[in-house]
Amino acid sequence: MTTVGAPVIADYGRPRVVRVLTFLLVATAAATAVVELLNYWYAPEHGFGLAVRTGWALLRTVGWLVLIWHVRRGRAAARPLGLILAVTTIFAVGRLVVPRSGTPPTPGVLGFAVLVALCVLVVALLYRHPGVQTHLVRHPNKLVVTREGLRWQEATPKRPPLAGWAITARVAAFTFSPLMLVPALISVSELGHRPQWLLAVVFWFGAGIAASYAVLLATAFLMRGKAWASGFLAWITVGVLVIDLPLCYLLLGVDGLIRDGAPLVAAALLTLFALWRVRRMTS
Repeated sequence: MTTVGAPVIADYGRPRVVRVLTFLLVATAAATAVVELLNYWYAPEHGFGLAVRTGWALLRTVGWLVLIWHVRRGRAAARPLGLILAVTTIFAVGRLVVPRSGTPPTPGVLGFAVLVALCVLVVALLYRHPGVQTHLVRHPNKLVVTREGLRWQEATPKRPPLAGWAITARVAAFTFSPLMLVPALISVSELGHRPQWLLAVVFWFGAGIAASYAVLLATAFLMRGKAWASGFLAWITVGVLVIDLPLCYLLLGVDGLIRDGAPLVAAALLTLFALWRVRRMTS
C-alpha cells in the first residue's frame, strides 16, 4: 500500500527505456541552451530582436524540465507536451542559427543538427516505444469527495483516446499567445523610426493576450467532450494566423515572418491536426 508522501514510482522501479528517455531529455535541455548561447555569441550583431528571441528560446529549457517531471511520474500528458516542445524548439532555435546575411557559423549548425536529432529521438520514444507507452499512463490528481472525506486521487478520463488528442490540441494552442507576444515585443524597437504603427503594435499585444483567454475557454470545453469546442478552437487558430502573420510581415519584414511566423504556423498545424483526430474519434 502506498504511503502518503511516497513517490509515485521509485527510481529503481522505472523501466530502463524510461531512464534512457530521462537522460535524453536532460541532454536536449542542455543542448537547447548551449546552441542558443553559441548562436548569440557568433551573431554579427546583438540587437533587441535577437536578445528577445534568444531569451524566449532559453525559456524552453524550463519546458524540457517540466517534461522530465511528467515523464518521471508517468504522466500521460508527457507525450503531447514533448511533441509540441520538440517541434517549436526546432523552429525557435533554427531561426537563430541563420543570420540576416552571410552563412551561419559552423558550431551553431553542428549544435543545431545535434539538437534536431535529440528532438526526433525523444518524440520517437514517446510515441513509438511500447515500454514508454505503458509507463506514461497516469493522469493528474484531483481533490475528490469520498466516504472517508476529501482526498487527492488520480482523475482518469472517461475517454482516454479522445483525451490524448484533446490534450495535444490544448498544449499546442496554449503556445499561441507567447508566440504572438514575442514578435510584438520585438516590433516595439521599430516604433522609433515608424511611430505610425503604434496602434498596430498595441493591437498585436491585445490580440496575443486575448488569444490566451480564448484558448483557455475553448480547451476547457474541449476536454469535457463538447463537440462545438473543436470548431471554436479551430476558428481561434485561423484567427491567430490571420492577425499575426501579416503583422510580422508589415513590421518585421520577410525575416520576421520566417523567424517568428514559422513557429506559430507549426503550432497551428499541430493544433488543427489534433482537432481533426478528435473529430474522427467522436464522429
